[in-house]
Amino acid sequence: MPKLSFISDAALHTAVTHLLEIATKARAKADKDFERNVIDPFAVLFEMSGFKADEAAWLAGEKNRQAQKSLQNHVGTFHQAILGMMQGWQDLGTGSVVDAVCPEKKIIAEIKNKHNTVKGSDKVKVYDQMETLVMTKGHQYKDFTAYYVEIIPKSGLRYDKEFTPPDSAKGQPRRANPLIRQIDGYSFYALATGVPDALEQLFTALPDVIEACSDYRFADRAFANAFFHKAFG
Repeated sequence: MPKLSFISDAALHTAVTHLLEIATKARAKADKDFERNVIDPFAVLFEMSGFKADEAAWLAGEKNRQAQKSLQNHVGTFHQAILGMMQGWQDLGTGSVVDAVCPEKKIIAEIKNKHNTVKGSDKVKVYDQMETLVMTKGHQYKDFTAYYVEIIPKSGLRYDKEFTPPDSAKGQPRRANPLIRQIDGYSFYALATGVPDALEQLFTALPDVIEACSDYRFADRAFANAFFHKAFG
């Protein structure tokens, strides 16, 4: 029996293995590049003393921080890959006008990992691009619904609302359009799969899959659960 009803085990393992490889490379790069990076020596002193960390603990924490920045850029791509492996969906890859499309549901999606991945001024550009795609006569995505997906929402809120980013240059937000929407990851996974708790099912399955795809073993599988529920209410 597959772990998830909306994606095959083989596809899930492929996506997880790819992200684990990226994580390993990010940590190795942090080790390799550490001496090249300019570290604030004043911050080192205050971090060690303020955080009550010795030299080894500070060094490990700093390298992990640098690696984490690189890895987080790819977590959104992981969700994009998962989406593209679902029936009826296509992952359009990087450099395309949008990240994913489902012709049957007439949906296009731009996938971002967190609510603050894109700064406010750039969200206007995303809106304008979406408006061109779904409103231009004769376009292949005319009358599709465009979703700006924020996998990790702000303050544990769930939403599916019209996307109206503020335009600082004009002093007003973009006009509301029911075909241009902003949605959190939990709600979008439910929409994409027809499974109300699809994102939670994915999260619950990941420890088993990660262990199967690597030599890592979780000491406490419940540790991350609190963070999931805080993120999605």
